[in-house]
Amino acid sequence: DTFVPTSEPLSKNAISIKSKLDTIEVKGRAPKTGYSRSQFGDGWRELGGCDTRNIILARDLRDIRVGNDCDVLFGTLSDPYTGAEINFTRGTTSSSRVQIDHVVALSNSWQTGAQQLNFATRENLANDPLNLLAVDGLANQQKSDGDAATWLPSNKSFRCQYVSRQVRVKVKYNLWVVPAERSAIQSILAGC
Repeated sequence: DTFVPTSEPLSKNAISIKSKLDTIEVKGRAPKTGYSRSQFGDGWRELGGCDTRNIILARDLRDIRVGNDCDVLFGTLSDPYTGAEINFTRGTTSSSRVQIDHVVALSNSWQTGAQQLNFATRENLANDPLNLLAVDGLANQQKSDGDAATWLPSNKSFRCQYVSRQVRVKVKYNLWVVPAERSAIQSILAGC
């Protein structure tokens, strides 16, 4: 699933996303008991000699340069969350400016059904390009494990795409939504 930055509303797809949202179970958040990042695999999965982080950087950044070891060395991100242009340069102090966000945060997914998935499926969720976006590091840290009821991108023109991705991920992995999350998603979709 290719991410294309756009300010265009999803009006053509909004009805489809609303229909998908209607298929998602609504119930309370499960306890976070037992959650750890390792429940979703040991970091980024390797695929064809590249790890998922570098695959997503190569997909979402433009004007990239890739090293011999498949690492994205530099590029430019049109950050979907803030709307800012971010120059990315790989380095111990600079790489964190661009982070890979799990659109449905892993701890959120754990509390909305992922604890019932087998390990391989959870690992797929953590490395699924549909659930991953290269974003501004600070915005990713501010989001933390928030859902649509507690955090939305400051770039309002991206909110339709953001909640649509969340819905598609939740449907794909049979996760549920909490009532406040569903209301927030419905509210955003109403304007798409």
